[in-house]
Amino acid sequence: MITAFRDLLAPSRLTDVVDVGANPIDGEPPYAPMLSAGLCRVTGFEPQPDALAELQTRKGPGERYLPYAVGDGGEHTLNICRASGMTSLFEPDPDTLNLFEVLEPYGEVLERIPLSTHRLDDISEIEHLDFLKIDIQGGELAVFQNGRTKLADAVAIQTEVSFVTLYRDQPTMGDVDVEMRSQGFVPHCFAAVKKWPIAPYVVNNNPRWALNQLLEADIVYVRDFSRPDSLSDEQLKHLALIAHHCYSSYDLALRCVMLLERRGSLKTGAQQSYLETRPA
Repeated sequence: MITAFRDLLAPSRLTDVVDVGANPIDGEPPYAPMLSAGLCRVTGFEPQPDALAELQTRKGPGERYLPYAVGDGGEHTLNICRASGMTSLFEPDPDTLNLFEVLEPYGEVLERIPLSTHRLDDISEIEHLDFLKIDIQGGELAVFQNGRTKLADAVAIQTEVSFVTLYRDQPTMGDVDVEMRSQGFVPHCFAAVKKWPIAPYVVNNNPRWALNQLLEADIVYVRDFSRPDSLSDEQLKHLALIAHHCYSSYDLALRCVMLLERRGSLKTGAQQSYLETRPA
């Protein structure tokens, strides 16, 4: 039973997920298994009207979506690109896009509109934040830097990072990694890695068939479990649930259970109970 692990952990509340850039173009989000099982509630942010309308149409009882653009709290210009997934507060860089032939037309800016952004720390609708999923085409670092208070209780973050930047002045993976580590997070896994062929080379007449060039990735950071004293019992419980249900990281989940059992927060034998209920 999918709720067996939650029953074992008995957290005091549902896991609270915040999704910044909730545009559903990339399929199911990583927290979908928890959402469908009623183990979490989601607050999503999406400033693009068409994407927001689709989210509102599809949402279930555990979801709410707001039209805010999350960032540094300042006034910016939203660059509406031919491909909605490339719409960004950053200006596409034609020199970089030219390296990846198929991407170049997607980065064409069709419209520029003024946009007010909200600091994550200033959004009153977020009462708790356990798991942040974010993909806003280069704007992630500004969200982290202006959300340190809200993120202080978070245990997991899935963010898009760029190895080769497609926008002018876009932060790199290195910039994001430094910020994440400064806030007490460590890399856990790659949820997805995107490679792209360098123009003009084409494999089997398929301009999307990549060889080795890294472009972007969705990377998962978790609260540094090598320093367990910095995590409360409730944080360990939510981290265990996210690790188990969202990423099949049963080793991390078991580590959390072990720490909770050692603290006396779970009954003796909790580790064995978890091992007996997890998927083979």
